[in-house]
Amino acid sequence: MYLFRIRGQTMLPHHYNSKQIMKSVMIIGAGKIGETAAFLLQQSGDYEVTLADSNNALLEKCTDAGIRKTILDVNDAEALQKALQDQDIVLSACPFFLNVKIATAAAKANTHYFDLTEDVATTNAIREIAANANVSFMPQCGLAPGFISIAAYDIAKQFDSLDAVRLRVGALPQFPTNSLMYNLTWSTDGLINEYCNPCDAIYEGERKEVMPMEGYERFALDGVEYEAFNTSGGLGALAEILDRKVYNLDYKTVRYPGHCNLMKILLNELKLNKRRDVLKEIMEDSIPFTPQDVVLVFVSVSGMVNGRSVQRSYSRKIYNQAIAGKDFTAIQLTTAGAACAVIDLHAKGLLPANGFVRQEDVVFSDLINNRFAVYYN
Repeated sequence: MYLFRIRGQTMLPHHYNSKQIMKSVMIIGAGKIGETAAFLLQQSGDYEVTLADSNNALLEKCTDAGIRKTILDVNDAEALQKALQDQDIVLSACPFFLNVKIATAAAKANTHYFDLTEDVATTNAIREIAANANVSFMPQCGLAPGFISIAAYDIAKQFDSLDAVRLRVGALPQFPTNSLMYNLTWSTDGLINEYCNPCDAIYEGERKEVMPMEGYERFALDGVEYEAFNTSGGLGALAEILDRKVYNLDYKTVRYPGHCNLMKILLNELKLNKRRDVLKEIMEDSIPFTPQDVVLVFVSVSGMVNGRSVQRSYSRKIYNQAIAGKDFTAIQLTTAGAACAVIDLHAKGLLPANGFVRQEDVVFSDLINNRFAVYYN
C-alpha cells in the first residue's frame, strides 16, 4: 500500500435569514441546464437573473416570470463585454469551446465567472486568465467535474494515508430500450468530448493520461448491473491535488452493460472519433432524449485510518422530479443545482473573491447543506 500523510414533491430553495445583498447573475446558454439554473436562482428571490443566448427560439421557451431575457452572440466580443459590465456573476452554460471567450470578457468586465465545462484544455486556459484578474474564476461547477470531486476530496481528507480513490458517475435513462442502452440527457458535444479525449488518472503512484473507453469494469448497485469505463474531465483538479498522495485515482462513467462495446465500434473501428461532427449528427438524429432519467453518484476511498485499513463510500441515486409544478430531469437538477450552490456560496463570502477557484476549495458540508444542493439529498 502506498502511504502518504494527508490527515487533516420537492420544496423550492428557501430564503436565507441573512443580510446577503441581491446579486445580478447572467446565465449564457438557454439550453436545458441554463434554463434550470435561471429558474432555481430566480425562484430563491436573492438573485436578479438574466438569461442570454443567440437563439431567440430557446429564449422564448423560458416563460418563468422575473427572468430577464436577452439575445447575445458570444462571438461578438464587444457586445459580450458590454453585457457583462453590470453583472456581478456570469455562469456559462454554453458548449465548452465558447467558454474561453466568455471568461476573457468576464475578466475585462470584472465579473465573477463560473462554468460547467468538462474540458481540461479549456479549464487550463481559464486558469491563465484568472492569474491576472481582479475577480474569481471557477470552472467545472456541475456534477462531474464538480460535485463528485468535492465529495471525493472530503472523504479522502478523513484518511491518514490513501490507497485508492475511485469516482463513478452515470446519467442514465430509467427505462433503456435501444441497443446502446442509452438516451441523450445532456450536451452531445460534452458527451463526445468525454468519450474521445485522454483521461487524467493516477496509476500505481504515477500521474498519467489513460485512454478513454478503457479500464472496463462491471459492478452492481442496489441490485442493478452496470459497467464503467474511463472518460475525460470528471476528476477536475483531484489528480493535481492528490499527486504523490494516492496509489490509484480514477474517474469512470457508468452505463448499462453493452454500451461501451458498441461505442468503441463507432469510435474506433468506424473512426468516428476523428469525425466528431458526423458522430454528433448521428447521435442527435438517432438517439432520443428522455425526461425519465436517473443520475448515479458513487465514490469509494480506501486507505489507512489510525493504523487500520479502511474503506469509506458515498452513494446517491437522483431521479427526475417536479419542482413548483415544472418537470426537470435528474441531470438538470444535479448539474444546475451544483452550479447554483457554488454561486450561492460565493455570494455569501464562503469562497475566494478573486483568482482561480478549484472545486476542491469548496467545503463539502457547506455544499451539501446549501439550499440548491437539496436535490442530492
